[in-house]
Amino acid sequence: MTSSSAVNIGVAGALGRMGQVVTAALDSRSEAQGDVTVSALFDRVGTEGSLSGARILTSAVEAIEASRVIIDFTLPKASAALARSCAEPRAVGTVRPALIIGSTGFDAEDEAMLAAAATQIVIVRSGNFSLGVNMLLGLVRQAARALGPKAYDIEVLEAHHRRKIDAPSGTALMLGEAAAAGRGIDLASHSDRGRDGLTGPRTEGNIGFSVQRGGGIVGEHSVLFAAEDEILTLSHSARDRGLFARGAVEAALWAVAQSKPGLYDMQDVLGLKA
Repeated sequence: MTSSSAVNIGVAGALGRMGQVVTAALDSRSEAQGDVTVSALFDRVGTEGSLSGARILTSAVEAIEASRVIIDFTLPKASAALARSCAEPRAVGTVRPALIIGSTGFDAEDEAMLAAAATQIVIVRSGNFSLGVNMLLGLVRQAARALGPKAYDIEVLEAHHRRKIDAPSGTALMLGEAAAAGRGIDLASHSDRGRDGLTGPRTEGNIGFSVQRGGGIVGEHSVLFAAEDEILTLSHSARDRGLFARGAVEAALWAVAQSKPGLYDMQDVLGLKA
């Protein structure tokens, strides 16, 4: 049963696969703990008045007005535009909604819009809301620090469903950044994103990425530390999209408790930043 103090949470991209999973996770939590409620569902322009289950979709403007926080697993351009809308000035006495973003593949323009919005609202953005993946990031950073580039090559492998439009995945890039941080290097200038034809020998110290797409794979990520005489593999397998939704709900509850605007990630939410 939902309590009177439940946090009003809106869902962007409510007609999409993740939008539906997030809505289901919110309903389940509302029934079990009563600390959240679905305040509004919305999708792209023109879907207002459509049905998502038993609920009628609203506009983004109405959702922003009705929600204390919005969970958004859509597309980079849509997420950036939503962040800008959430950060716009509101009437005296009203609160701008926080924003939880699970979209990946942002370009420089999108990043700038998010950074500007984060001066006004709390934004939690992550390429992966799984507790297991966020623990994996710490292990990868530690291993990369201990296993130097003279002896160990690093390769990030990821596999997703055929509908995913960006590559490498946001999670793969997070893992690459963790490895780069462990070695004290810049990922952008020390990465191999694709190999085809006569590429020559591997560049020492570079972090490689291998991508697979097919079927309904939810998410598979591995980081290989390969030496001449041994291979260490750190990996994570997602079996159900519900785990990402549940993590996003936890992030939403964390976000509304923050007193300062800013751009945060799941490491902040879980207290793993140190």
